[in-house]
Amino acid sequence: MAEPRRPPGGGGAGGEGLGRSRGWFSSKLHLSADGHCRPLPLIVTPGQRADCTRFIAVPEKTRVPGPGPGRPRKKPDSLAADRAYSNGSVRQYLRRRGVRHTIPEKSDGRAARRRKGARGGRPPGFDEDRYKKRNTVERAINRTKQFRAVATRYDKRGYVFLGTATAAAVAIWVRT
Repeated sequence: MAEPRRPPGGGGAGGEGLGRSRGWFSSKLHLSADGHCRPLPLIVTPGQRADCTRFIAVPEKTRVPGPGPGRPRKKPDSLAADRAYSNGSVRQYLRRRGVRHTIPEKSDGRAARRRKGARGGRPPGFDEDRYKKRNTVERAINRTKQFRAVATRYDKRGYVFLGTATAAAVAIWVRT
C-alpha cells in the first residue's frame, strides 16, 4: 500500500492543508475580498507554507460580481497586499495582467536594490491612500473566523475544512 504523498517541508498528508507552524498543526486560509469585506475565492494551505507561493491561485479564481446582469469580471480594478507578497514574480504577474497594485517593499529588498546601485532599478510605486483599503481583506478574514468551525478547524480533511469555510463565506454574502 502506497503512503500518502507529503508536501515539501513535511506536515500532514498531501492535500489536507495541515502543516506544522510554530510546533503545532495549523492551516492557512488564503482569500481575496471585495470592497464590502465579503470573501471571494478561498484556498487552504498548510501552516508552514509561505503566503506568496499561493498568490497566483487566488486572483485566478477571483470573479468580481458586477452591479447588474452579466458575467463577473476576472480582473480586479486594483489590488492591495501586505509585505508577504512583495517579490518580483508577484509584481511581474500583476503587471502582465494589467492590475494596478499597491504592495509595500520589504526592507531587505530595498537594501538589495540600493546595494546594486544603478542596476537595482527604481523603487516600486506605492499609493498610501489605496493601501489603507487593504484592511478589507483582514476584516473579511475576521468575519469568516466568527464562525467557530472555521476559527478552530475541527475538520481533519482539507476539502471538508474548505467546505466549512465556503459555507461561512456564503453566510457572509447572504447577510450583506
